[in-house]
Amino acid sequence: MLARRPDPLDVLMGARIRIFRTHRGMSQSDLGGKIGVAFQQVQKYEKGINRVGAGRLSRIAVALGIPIGGLFEPSNDGSASLGSPFSLLAERDALRVLTAFSRLTNPRVRRAIARLVETVADRQPAVKPSIARPTAAKRRVHRRGSIRTPA
Repeated sequence: MLARRPDPLDVLMGARIRIFRTHRGMSQSDLGGKIGVAFQQVQKYEKGINRVGAGRLSRIAVALGIPIGGLFEPSNDGSASLGSPFSLLAERDALRVLTAFSRLTNPRVRRAIARLVETVADRQPAVKPSIARPTAAKRRVHRRGSIRTPA
């Protein structure tokens, strides 16, 4: 007997639910409690193993504070918030970082990388620094390999 595979649309819907849930800082248990199911059921929804019915999908959208259409398609009318998870992926290099991160298999390394990026991001100044290069970057290497700094 062949194993049943999740429908790709169910997997996509589950991924969107997971993205919005984690972006809101909710656990699977928190979401499950708000929609009246156990966290295991939320896991099955997020993996696409179980389909989400229309009524439950509506409750999920309310619990996540998004319009139900937000679970199907990102807004194209420009009303999407700049902090939404989908607009964050549009940031330069975000997809590169995410793709490389997905290749990591050790959960401890993944958590360490996430903590590192959060720490670095939290230490960034609110205003972007000027593009001026530090003095060390102005050093020039001459033909013979010697390094000279400008006077």
